[in-house]
Amino acid sequence: MKRKILLWIWKAMLWFFGLSILSVIIFKWVPIPFTPLMVTRIIEFKLEGKDAIYSHKWVPLEDISPNLQKAVIASEDGNFLKHNGFDFEAMQKAFKNNNKGKRIKGGSTISQQTAKNVFLWQGRSYIRKGLEAYFTVLIELIWGKERIMEVYLNSIEMGNGVYGAQEAARHWYSKTATNLTPREAAGIAAILPNPRKFKASNSSSYINRRKVKIMRVMRYVGKIEY
Repeated sequence: MKRKILLWIWKAMLWFFGLSILSVIIFKWVPIPFTPLMVTRIIEFKLEGKDAIYSHKWVPLEDISPNLQKAVIASEDGNFLKHNGFDFEAMQKAFKNNNKGKRIKGGSTISQQTAKNVFLWQGRSYIRKGLEAYFTVLIELIWGKERIMEVYLNSIEMGNGVYGAQEAARHWYSKTATNLTPREAAGIAAILPNPRKFKASNSSSYINRRKVKIMRVMRYVGKIEY
């Protein structure tokens, strides 16, 4: 009996590794149609008796303003172009801040956030964090930085029921993602910690301060070369 259980576990692990690697290889070229979070949000709307809000359109990275790419790097992951998926210095800083009772920060990189958004469920657990690290390594090895940024900007939540740069630009500024100005890009980046609560346009004073700070940091990001 014990041998059968171990054999079953071994086969399950082989299937998991095989399918996970295959899916990462496929999504190196194929646009991500939807993410677990998108499905979760639709279910939440239905359970609350509301009409499901879902706005998402995939566009290639060349159709997304470099301003938005700089803005998310400035806001979310200053070392994105330098690290291999994990920013241990940022993690250590976040850990210290959280222990001091300051505003909780995750210290997750854009690569980690992309791995979580595309392949995993929301929530906090050691199992999910372990899988997040596994998929982060895979996408860094197989996708590379340019594809990670493309998937990230096409998949993350940028408003209530709004996903990806193209729909965020249309929703907040009535334009395409190609034409986002530095301030508009900073506005979208500023709300990413809680895009269902904050507004990128007609923003609160808190978000306006974040915009100014992000724009200041954007100047030091320089030309993005993947």
